[in-house]
Amino acid sequence: MPQPCRMETMMRLRFLAAFIVLAAPVEARMITDSAGRQVEVPEDITTVFAAGPTASILTYVIRPEVLAGWPRALRAEERDYIAAPYRDLPETGRLTGRGGEANLERVLQIAPDLILDFGSVRDTYIDLANRVQEQTGIPYLLIDGRFENTPEALRLVGEILNVPERGEALASDTEQIFARIDAILGDAPEEARPRTYLARGPDGLETGMKGSINTEIIERAGGVNVADDGGATRGLVQSSMETVIVANPEVVVTWDRNFYGRVWADPLWAGVEAVRTGQVYLSPTAPFGWIDRPPSVNRMMGLQWMAGLFYPDDWGSDLREETRDFFQLWYHVDLSEEELDRLLEWAEGRPPS
Repeated sequence: MPQPCRMETMMRLRFLAAFIVLAAPVEARMITDSAGRQVEVPEDITTVFAAGPTASILTYVIRPEVLAGWPRALRAEERDYIAAPYRDLPETGRLTGRGGEANLERVLQIAPDLILDFGSVRDTYIDLANRVQEQTGIPYLLIDGRFENTPEALRLVGEILNVPERGEALASDTEQIFARIDAILGDAPEEARPRTYLARGPDGLETGMKGSINTEIIERAGGVNVADDGGATRGLVQSSMETVIVANPEVVVTWDRNFYGRVWADPLWAGVEAVRTGQVYLSPTAPFGWIDRPPSVNRMMGLQWMAGLFYPDDWGSDLREETRDFFQLWYHVDLSEEELDRLLEWAEGRPPS
């Protein structure tokens, strides 16, 4: 880009940032985020810019009316599962993760009271938060998105958004779900837990290594992730058919309808135990994924689904009622019978067209 264009953009950013600082409310409070950063935030928060999809879901479940928009506009099949006032929120783009296309000028045009990120609090994200906060003058908070930290994250964001009772309600629900699973796992030694593989993508060969944010749900639900090299590799990886065959998982979970549709007739997968015994399961993905996509608090619904797959006798709950209750409490929607039918077709292996 020619130098004058860069200078012009920077001048616009400085002007917008200065305007926001001058217009900022006088009353403020100090918040310590999950990275240990002390950030001054307004006492009254009316608009939150979500740095990525995980933060947009966290904001939506706690206080939807402050969400400035979705990083990606909702698709047609997702809209019925979001409360009506928030289905048409604008697309804002994202600051973090894959396809981080939101630019700072767009953020400044929205002029939020707060930028919120939910996920990793590694140095890369701390540096981004500090840089964006310095350039825009908008407070930017990092919230630890590890599965085990979910109750703490909900309580913290409830306090930040001035709805502590809402954060407490969701945190308590999370702790009750965790406790139910822990009670089951107390009687399930490691060697008796289902060996499980997460199949991502149309060929099922992208997966998450043990300990990655994408597969935390498997381990938290009481499964053993077969993608385990002793911690040498983390995150998402491209596996091979040979590796899957050697691992020979008892259970395969996926959210990819193309993979699910072809795996039963694929000769390469025919010898895998999960395929031979019919234990390949398709996760619903509306309005957000139940496994990851993104790995936010939406995983709490998937955790209940997966615990029921792994330990059906011990879990003993009706998936339909669990889904209805979860969507009412977390997503602010009362699902009709038709909407429940359409959603749970996925879990029954019949993805809606």
